[in-house]
Amino acid sequence: MLNRFSRFCVAALLALTASAGLMPAAAHAGTYDDYFTAVKMDAPRELQDLIKRGLGPNMVEPQRGYSALMLSIREDSMKAFDVLFNTPGVDLEIKAKNGDTAIMVAAFYGNLPVVKLLLDKEVEVNRPGWTALHYAAINGNAAIIKLLLDASAYIDAESPDEKMTPVMLAAVRGRTFAVRLLKEEGADISLKNADGMTALDLARRFNQQDVVEELTGQHTSWSAQKPGS
Repeated sequence: MLNRFSRFCVAALLALTASAGLMPAAAHAGTYDDYFTAVKMDAPRELQDLIKRGLGPNMVEPQRGYSALMLSIREDSMKAFDVLFNTPGVDLEIKAKNGDTAIMVAAFYGNLPVVKLLLDKEVEVNRPGWTALHYAAINGNAAIIKLLLDASAYIDAESPDEKMTPVMLAAVRGRTFAVRLLKEEGADISLKNADGMTALDLARRFNQQDVVEELTGQHTSWSAQKPGS
């Protein structure tokens, strides 16, 4: 049996855990589900109410380990994002189970305003393995790529296992404008991935002819190419 003081300590510990956003799903049941529903449905009032009731801004959903902030970016729930981003104590560097962070998710989905906000808060852009610049190259958003490079993102970062650099990923996806920007900013197009292939080799393998022409200096129709494509 717990005495009165012990019960008080347990209750205080649970309250602190909830306010930090670490309360497990079983402990909050319906309110926990309501919290992530509010994020997905982009319902700021409901979300604010749940935060006031003790579910802090750093709650993590169990499936992928996404923080509520990361989930709001993935779901394009920008009203919910604003609530979470401006809540005191929000952790902008939480990592999902796969290692993704908020800025990586924003770069992957091409959300330029969110990337700007996170960079203004000086979030980390360089890390071992996958980076925000990798994801921006996959998406092909040149404006995000430039912002990340201006924030000292490592231009030749290698992905785990396959050793793919951002320019290689842009080449594979046919992101011609992104390839050009990365090349102009100093990306080493002579680097090889784990299979011994350069960005040019990959562009040829995946039949990305515009990228092949860009990398070989033969591109003649650049004016028709739009940023972010």
